[in-house]
Amino acid sequence: MDASRWWAVVVLATLPSLGAGGESPEAPPQSWTQLWLFRFLLNVAGYASFMVPGYLLVQYLRRKNYLETGRGLCFPLVKACVFGNEPKAPDEVPLAPRTETAESTPSWQVLKLVFCAAGLQVSYLTWGVLQERVMTGSYGATATSPGEHFTDSQFLVLMNRVLALVVAGLYCILRKQPRHGAPMYRYSFASLSNVLSSWCQYEALKFVSFPTQVLAKASKVIPVMMMGKLVSRRSYEHWEYLTAGLISIGVSMFLLSSGPEPRSSPATTLSGLVLLAGYIAFDSFTSNWQDALFAYKMSSVQMMFGVNLFSCLFTVGSLLEQGALLEGARFMGRHSEFALHALLLSVCSAFGQLFIFYTIGQFGAAVFTIIMTLRQAIAILLSCLLYGHTVTVVGGLGVAVVFTALLLRVYARGRKQRGKKAVPTEPAVQKV
Repeated sequence: MDASRWWAVVVLATLPSLGAGGESPEAPPQSWTQLWLFRFLLNVAGYASFMVPGYLLVQYLRRKNYLETGRGLCFPLVKACVFGNEPKAPDEVPLAPRTETAESTPSWQVLKLVFCAAGLQVSYLTWGVLQERVMTGSYGATATSPGEHFTDSQFLVLMNRVLALVVAGLYCILRKQPRHGAPMYRYSFASLSNVLSSWCQYEALKFVSFPTQVLAKASKVIPVMMMGKLVSRRSYEHWEYLTAGLISIGVSMFLLSSGPEPRSSPATTLSGLVLLAGYIAFDSFTSNWQDALFAYKMSSVQMMFGVNLFSCLFTVGSLLEQGALLEGARFMGRHSEFALHALLLSVCSAFGQLFIFYTIGQFGAAVFTIIMTLRQAIAILLSCLLYGHTVTVVGGLGVAVVFTALLLRVYARGRKQRGKKAVPTEPAVQKV
């Protein structure tokens, strides 16, 4: 009996229209091929059609010791992709730590801080508003027609990655970078998880509200601590458990007390939570893999370029296999408003990454975290104002508890590190 109940829950999660109880969610799927689980598996199969042969080829070349025996025109390309280049001392460009120049007067520092905060807020607040508009709104609506919804999250991921690749490439050309030593194929693992996390993030907005998504992102410290305790046997201090508990309480207050969404049901909510869990899991893998890649002494922009290069290859290949690339282009042709929204979304994402790098380089991770925490709170407020999400008083208090706990974590971590010599670190990329 228990097994049948669990199976029913899984079916409802993947078939949201069955559990809506007469209140079907917005833009219900027309066939089983439109279900989010089917499309997820189809995307994964598309990525695997490139990833698996590529991985087998890399292993074959390594076993054959191609680095020692290889020759010909393709040798430099194969070497860069499979084996990488060992950095040479004269070619190394040290990663620039935060420096105080002669012109860094207090007023100049304040201006730079305002510039960084404004750039981050404008980039990511606009990105959040447009993300919700694209994934939940309709295009081409008239008095007699409801218009049509954009449903292909993978196409939107591709547009984001193409512009980010161009921006990162131009930056690497215009500014001298450290000698690149990492084998290019190692970026593919972070790219795969990054594409899947972005897809889950966009897809989740079809089932849960944007404020719920923001709080889910803010609370991912909880599963990270749980995995660290169970897998890595890490120990945490009392204040870390306290703030994690406060985040749990705040998220629970919000989810249990907020008013119902117009298109919500137990099934659609479960689908959204499963997708958000997927986003958190894939995003956590991306961050950890990028941390390992920084051992090659690369810059953040080089990381941004490498990850987005493979992300473009994966998404283009998968869309071509599904025949969805032309359909996405046709949708843009039919709706110029969507084309503008998608372009602005990509611009905000790409330049937001550059603001992340500059802010951390100038003021450190603590200041950056405070700015982004405030951005999340403002994003929830904007979403409620623009899209009419209902939040009760208790739900609002829950949001306040979550962000208070996040700020307490920043404060406690700063006190812990005070007095220690600051070590410049490279931030992971693709956090949005």
